[in-house]
Amino acid sequence: MTNLKPRDRILVALDTPDGARAGDLSRALGGYVGGIKLGLEFFNANGPQGVRDVAQAASEGAPPPLFLDLKFHDIPNTVAGAVRSVMPLAPAILNVHAAGGLVMMTTALEAATEEAAHLGIARPMLIAVTVLTSLDDDDLAAVGQATPARDQVLRLAALTQKAGLDGVVCSAKEIAAIRAECGPDFKLIVPGIRPAGAALGDQKRVMTPKQAIAEGADYLVIGRPITGADDPAAAAAAIAAEVEA
Repeated sequence: MTNLKPRDRILVALDTPDGARAGDLSRALGGYVGGIKLGLEFFNANGPQGVRDVAQAASEGAPPPLFLDLKFHDIPNTVAGAVRSVMPLAPAILNVHAAGGLVMMTTALEAATEEAAHLGIARPMLIAVTVLTSLDDDDLAAVGQATPARDQVLRLAALTQKAGLDGVVCSAKEIAAIRAECGPDFKLIVPGIRPAGAALGDQKRVMTPKQAIAEGADYLVIGRPITGADDPAAAAAAIAAEVEA
């Protein structure tokens, strides 16, 4: 995932338990986005075979890059086992929760590296979730993290980098601060992207695609503004044009 074109920066979130719907969207958007994101809602309903089916639906040849968004968060040994279990799906990006701690993240990286070598495939980009984009300062305080969201994101991003992972999931609001903290090569995958005028839904720390790229995002995770549009392909093309501009 190098030498990125504007559309390559867009990872479309197929957040649905409906395998047929996800396959249709994947097929329709194959030439308009850089990859697909399948998460817990889809995976719990359809399992690994469902992931394979949707990835293949997007292309008659090689499937598009897959962001397998399962946000592993458990004791290190369990997370390592979970990472090994999904490696045959050959995800381009895989994530864990940074709040699981340094040992959990380093163990996950070791498992991904070893299993990829065993399978003869490329190791996925391993990234960590910092603070969910549905949370703000008040939400963090309610669960006992009495610190601004920005400070918590920076703390977890630095821990992720120390663990050797490739980057983090963060909101667009923290891009510049993480760049200053972690440098230009640390990958930033940014959800909570909403084109101007789009409904926010359950997202709180949001930004437009053009603003997020200008701030330094590597990849934009976009779901409902594309998948909920009357013409998803046209919506994706419009966002790619905005990114290019």
